[in-house]
Amino acid sequence: MALVTPLSAEHDLETKELAEFFNETLGFCPNSVLTMQRRPAISKAFINLNKAVMANEGKVTSALKRMIAWVSSNATGCRYCQAHAIRAAERYGAEQEQLDNIWEYKTHASFSNAERAALDFSLAASMVPNAVDAKIKEELYKYWDEGEIVEMLGVISLFGYLNRWNDSMGTTLEEDAIDSGNQFLGKHGFEVGKHDGSKY
Repeated sequence: MALVTPLSAEHDLETKELAEFFNETLGFCPNSVLTMQRRPAISKAFINLNKAVMANEGKVTSALKRMIAWVSSNATGCRYCQAHAIRAAERYGAEQEQLDNIWEYKTHASFSNAERAALDFSLAASMVPNAVDAKIKEELYKYWDEGEIVEMLGVISLFGYLNRWNDSMGTTLEEDAIDSGNQFLGKHGFEVGKHDGSKY
């Protein structure tokens, strides 16, 4: 059972309408949003921020944004967000080889140098203390412009919020997200952990 019980998707109709965004992204409205709607201003602000952060205005693809989210969530240990991010990466067309080898992005041939630079940035920006340094900046600027770097850090920061929210809440992971986590992350020891609904 989560720290706070998610409400019905019908609880706040404005949130429900905005949350249709997640039907494309994940195929369902996440329990995290259903919990946030206990204060609808938070759920609505979160969904609008999510939509803005995930909009593509440069070369950063939807699939890469979700892989950036996965690396960030992996760095912080949030299983809920790892499963959501890998599921969304698949739904947005990430290559099968990348999905199967996301743990080895630094060395696996399916990742380009530009993708590695973006994913290294995600890892460094998600660490405590923050590890973004001159080398990370230099690599980023080889492949990405400043607007694209802002888009990437938007994803990393959004998932920083989500990682704290979902790990503290013990948000129950949805069945479809569990399936994606097991499919793509299971060989590296993915487990639902506190997100199985029984922590509290």
